[in-house]
Amino acid sequence: MTIFLKNKHTLQVDDFFFKCCIGKNGTTQIKQEGDHKTPKGTFGIENLYFRKDRLEMPRTSLKCIEITKNHGWCDDLNFPKKYNRLIKRNAHIKHEKLLRSDHKYDFLIPIKYNFENPKIGRGSCIFIHLTNNYKPTEGCIALKLKDFQIMLKLINKKTKIKII
Repeated sequence: MTIFLKNKHTLQVDDFFFKCCIGKNGTTQIKQEGDHKTPKGTFGIENLYFRKDRLEMPRTSLKCIEITKNHGWCDDLNFPKKYNRLIKRNAHIKHEKLLRSDHKYDFLIPIKYNFENPKIGRGSCIFIHLTNNYKPTEGCIALKLKDFQIMLKLINKKTKIKII
């Protein structure tokens, strides 16, 4: 199955069309760290990370990983071996905290953009995550909880996402 980002407001999953939001500066072929753009292309998806303290484990065939206070996603240009990877939080390594006080990361799926042999500075932390207001993201794709839950029932580890 392939998920399609049809435009900056529509994500198609099978026969479902979900309202979504993307990076506040649109999409790009040449992503750079911090440019607030969503990368164009076709990419695999990773596991589902979720907040067990806030949501029940969803019905999905994806591997589900509980987010803990030690989880971070490295976006530090000075750590090439950890860049764009799940890490144990470290005060010396710049990272995106996965355990947040808001609800954006109660569910998140990393998009495998710049994932295999990542190029430093070409972008990291590109997720499908939650939104409650459809405000533009820093480069991720965000959906409302009910739509995310429907999507989780339809996708699997072989699913691709095509960002046009």
